Amino acid sequence: MNATAPVVTAPASGVTVVIPVYDEEEAIGELLTETFAALAPMRDFEVVVVDDGSADDTPAVLAQARRQHGERLRVLRHRVRSGQSAAMRTGIAAATYPWIATLDGDGQNDPADIPPLLAALQQSTNHEVAMVCGHRRRRRDNWLKRTSSRIANGVRRRLLRDDTLDTGCGLKVFRRDLFQRLPWFDHMHRFLPALARREGARVVSMDVRHRPRTRGRSKYGVHNRLWVGIVDMIGVMWLQRRGKVVVSDEMENR
Repeated sequence: MNATAPVVTAPASGVTVVIPVYDEEEAIGELLTETFAALAPMRDFEVVVVDDGSADDTPAVLAQARRQHGERLRVLRHRVRSGQSAAMRTGIAAATYPWIATLDGDGQNDPADIPPLLAALQQSTNHEVAMVCGHRRRRRDNWLKRTSSRIANGVRRRLLRDDTLDTGCGLKVFRRDLFQRLPWFDHMHRFLPALARREGARVVSMDVRHRPRTRGRSKYGVHNRLWVGIVDMIGVMWLQRRGKVVVSDEMENR
C-alpha cells in the first residue's frame, strides 16, 4: 500500500545511511553533499559509503569527501568487487545506529526523501512497520528500463506476494536488527521486502522522487538483471515455503 508522508520530526534515535558504490567518481561527491544537507536537522546520523572495488577515481573522490564532511562520513572499501548486496551487508554490519537507510550511489535517488521515510517508520504504532520502501512513481529512465522494470515488478508481486510496488528502488529504511535476521545471498537486495515479510515484518511503500542519471553509466542491463533475477526469485520462493514465523511469549519466573 502507499503511505502518506507524515510531518517529519526529530528521529527517536540515530540513522545510518548506507551507500554502496562502484565506479561512481562523477556522481558520488555531489550525492554526499546532498545527503548531508538533507540530514543536517538530525542530531544523530552517519553516512557509510562502501566502495565495491572501484577501478576509477571513486576512492580519491571519497577521500576528498571525507575531509569535507568529517567523522560522520565513514568510507569502507572492498578489495575485490563483490556486488551490491555484499556492499550493503558490509555497510550495515559497520553501522552505529539502529535505523538504516539505503541509497543508490548514482544520484538518481533524492536524499531529501530519507527523512519522511524514516519518520513513517519511526512513528508507526509500536514500531509495527519494520520497513518503508521507496516507490518511484515517475521513473526518469529510458523506455526500455521502465518497461522491463514494470514487467519484473508485476511478476515478482504475483509470485512472491510481497505487496511492494517498486522493490528495485534503492531508497529504503528499516531496522538494523531486521536486516540481521534475513538470509543473506548475492543479489538479496532485490528481494528485501519479500524477505522481511517472511520474518513476519510489515512493509509499506511511499512515493519518492526519481531523477535522471546525469553522470556516469548504469552497471545493470536487461540481461544481467533478467536471468539472475529469475534464478534468485525461484530461490526466494523456496525460502518462503520453508520459512515459518515463530511467535513466542516470555515466561515469568515463579
